[in-house]
Amino acid sequence: MTLEGKIALVTGGGRGIGRAIALQLASEGASIILNSLTSQNAETASQEIRSIGGQAQAFPADVSSPTAVKTLFEAIRKEYQRIDILVNNAGIIRDHILLKMQDNDWNEILQNNLNSIFLCSRAALRMMLPQRWGRIISISSIAAFAGNTGQTSYAAAKAGIIGFTRSLARETARNNITVNAIAPGLIETDMTNSFSAKQKSELVSRIPLGYAGTPQDVAEAVSFLSSDRARYITGQTLTIDGGLTIC
Repeated sequence: MTLEGKIALVTGGGRGIGRAIALQLASEGASIILNSLTSQNAETASQEIRSIGGQAQAFPADVSSPTAVKTLFEAIRKEYQRIDILVNNAGIIRDHILLKMQDNDWNEILQNNLNSIFLCSRAALRMMLPQRWGRIISISSIAAFAGNTGQTSYAAAKAGIIGFTRSLARETARNNITVNAIAPGLIETDMTNSFSAKQKSELVSRIPLGYAGTPQDVAEAVSFLSSDRARYITGQTLTIDGGLTIC
């Protein structure tokens, strides 16, 4: 129970990678504030955590909205008086080649995938700084390094997370707050399950380890970075991709 007594907010925690992260942190003793855009996903995941003996409470909110984030963190302060771990996982995908990308497509990706991290991290720091301890972990993507056709906006946002992480790590280090990012590769989620067998086979063929990762692979890394085991790691981006980006 390496995280016993810690309060952790996981954004986009209703399904997929976020859900796995929330479950893993709860299994190590953290009390989970589970955020999702929809109340149904948030409550379902929270109930799952409670069913295995963990502590979780659903806080549905659109973390791309400054007003919603302000309301969310006011509720957290009132309920818990603190926050120890912030996992910025919420995000969306809107794939279009650049010439067919509309202004709204671009703005929605940046708002949901990058601005949300700015809003939540700033709000969390207001509670972390006085307690002189905190962990901020943001989910980037290997698209930030390699790029993908049709993902100029997504790759830009995910690359922005890495620059944000490095800069914020410098700002918060003196207060014993670490800031890191994780860049997953091909992970088995609802999105990848929609791929055809041929598409998935072609993607897996490029991975040195020879298989796709799971949300649990990401969750284990988040758990490590959230704990005192990673107390001397900050400003880093951990790539979890089976070796894909070394090729």
